Amino acid sequence: MFFTRTQKYQLQMPKDELSQRLIGSHVSIHDLDFEVYDNGESIEIAPHAENVTDLKTLPVTEVSVKNDGRVSKLVITSRMRKIDSGGPMLIVLFSGFLIVASLILLLVGREREAIYTLLGISSLILTIFWVRMELGYFDYVRKVQHFVKARLGLVNDAVGAMQVG
Repeated sequence: MFFTRTQKYQLQMPKDELSQRLIGSHVSIHDLDFEVYDNGESIEIAPHAENVTDLKTLPVTEVSVKNDGRVSKLVITSRMRKIDSGGPMLIVLFSGFLIVASLILLLVGREREAIYTLLGISSLILTIFWVRMELGYFDYVRKVQHFVKARLGLVNDAVGAMQVG
């Protein structure tokens, strides 16, 4: 929902060649290994987070390919792991509750200080949360999607700070 990112491309490459370029490879992002494997109907890129002791919100990326004649339609979708989705959703819901409470107080005609305090607190929480998500989860998403695009030849420059295996 809030944390899902999708990119769509069209390539002049058969599905078998796309799969061959991706399956079995690894990418290391921020000292965390991501493995590319065939899921049956799609290709998944999942993190190896068994030994991670830090609190991290990690994506699972699905690459689905459909052939339409000579053109292959590629869809890259990154979603938050189900085990990681509870905390961020609670923060968004709590901030949304504070905003709704402040709007209700505005309609009821309460003190402006309480309304501004609730709006300020919710804005501060959402700002800190979003910055942390941009530096963590969304950074993983960007780098995994860049890895896929680089492997398939959609990007001309180097892979950057990632180690491609």
